[in-house]
Amino acid sequence: MSIDGCIDDAGPSRLVLSSDADLDRVDAERARCDAIMVGANTVRRDDPRLLLRSAARRAARLARGLPDDPLRVTITASGDLDPARRLFTAGGAPPLVYCAGAAAARLRERLDGLAVVVETGDPADLGAVLDDLGGRGVRRLMVEGGTTLITELLQAGLVDELQLAVAPFLVGDDRAPRLVRGGPPRHGPADPLRLAGVERLGDLVLLRYLAVG
Repeated sequence: MSIDGCIDDAGPSRLVLSSDADLDRVDAERARCDAIMVGANTVRRDDPRLLLRSAARRAARLARGLPDDPLRVTITASGDLDPARRLFTAGGAPPLVYCAGAAAARLRERLDGLAVVVETGDPADLGAVLDDLGGRGVRRLMVEGGTTLITELLQAGLVDELQLAVAPFLVGDDRAPRLVRGGPPRHGPADPLRLAGVERLGDLVLLRYLAVG
């Protein structure tokens, strides 16, 4: 995020917040996870592949008997996902898409085998989604955004660790999306996170917080 808490700007193209060193750090975190999850808005705006960048890390996972890439996951309330997004076309195992209610059948037809579509409640129960992922062997889940998903996970008390890479600039735009929307009721002044680590990555700083209690 930026110094003033934005995870993007309001422009039509994606704002680059990470440095090469931070991108490599994120890739290392991905390699240690069983699954990577983003919200549907992130799929639409950023068009991520959610695949490991490092061939060496992929080979190391295979040597440990793991899939070469973590399971890729997204969640959508509307089912409005384009099958041409790189999440569905970049190769690797088909991603897992949690979709609310009646939209699931339409999305399953639209994606036509490009993903495994799982129907959730409407609205989705994130605790049930995490339980389902656990049943699929996911023990460590990395959530990379965006605002809606991060806010809902924090509100539900489902976050164990929060990693913030702070870019050395301000966005200064009230229209820009921020890390959380509206402020989660948990982890306020009465229930703070615990600072577990600080690391300098060039002009970026990585802050690692743990949920306690």
